[in-house]
Amino acid sequence: MSNISLIVTIVRKGWGNKVLESSVKAGAHGGTIMFGRGSGIHEKQKILGIPIEPEKEIVLTVTYSDQSDHILDAIMRDTNLSKPGEGIAFVVPVEKVVGAAQLLQEIGK
Repeated sequence: MSNISLIVTIVRKGWGNKVLESSVKAGAHGGTIMFGRGSGIHEKQKILGIPIEPEKEIVLTVTYSDQSDHILDAIMRDTNLSKPGEGIAFVVPVEKVVGAAQLLQEIGK
């Protein structure tokens, strides 16, 4: 098992850059923004009887496990994730990493 974690943050469209900025300020080396659509309880709105499928941004941030709490706190604070319907973030342990030269050089691999 490595000492690398993945922070996954899902927010409404337009907030991915804010998540990325917050994580970099908190010590992350960068991240990846992908697009998706939501289907949770807060996404059941309609306009003229037509259901809306809100677009989401998914931000993936690979970081050291010992920095993940600090980065997650910064993301939560800067994007109001503690409020209902604002998004979700979670941390997943990463077993192996390839292609992240800056992380692998720092841990001596």
